[in-house]
Amino acid sequence: MKAILLSGGFGKRLKPLTDYLPKPLIPLCNYPIIEWQIRYFKKFGIKEIIVCAGYRAEQIRKHLESKNLGVQLEYSIEKEPLGTAGAIKKAIKYIDTDDFFVANGDVITNLDLRKLKMHRNSVAVIPLRTTFGIVHLNGVKVERFEEKPEMFDYWMNAGIYYLNKDVVRHLPKNGNLENTTFPVLAARRTLNAIKYSNVFWKSVDSYKDMEDCESLIIANHYEKFLSTK
Repeated sequence: MKAILLSGGFGKRLKPLTDYLPKPLIPLCNYPIIEWQIRYFKKFGIKEIIVCAGYRAEQIRKHLESKNLGVQLEYSIEKEPLGTAGAIKKAIKYIDTDDFFVANGDVITNLDLRKLKMHRNSVAVIPLRTTFGIVHLNGVKVERFEEKPEMFDYWMNAGIYYLNKDVVRHLPKNGNLENTTFPVLAARRTLNAIKYSNVFWKSVDSYKDMEDCESLIIANHYEKFLSTK
């Protein structure tokens, strides 16, 4: 089994840090984002990983090649931004298995990849998480406050996918999965959603996300989780 890491973004919301450091190398609790992700895939027995890189790609390659992460890495380098779908299309030449995993390059999680393999062409979804507190009312009376609840009536894309290689014919050379390929698969009823709840999941897009993610890594003993099977 192989995995594709979509690590080609500019990280504009993390400037000026990303003026000098590509987003995948931003450290969280002493390890770069991309190392957390590689260790995550390795935990589930996935040791062949294709890194899709664009911005400061050589810096990413040099860093990873200086480490002994116990995995086999290939690099698919984008000369210009291709979007998530375009990046997968370019990297598909490295995939020699029927099915493969894909992860957005800024997601840190502990969701169980084995569950995602229940169906081909699956998207991991988690309950919508609001960053605001919810006020529960009874008429005009306040009953209680609930801080940052999960909203189980709505599900959000967790940025982790299990795809069949046949999906390549629906991939554009440039564009994102969410508004090109996935709508086609959904219309054909060949796209599945695997629900996860009560999981550690964080997308790192801002300085506040970095702070929150580090707190979650510590609170969830994430490093210990990755070191055990």
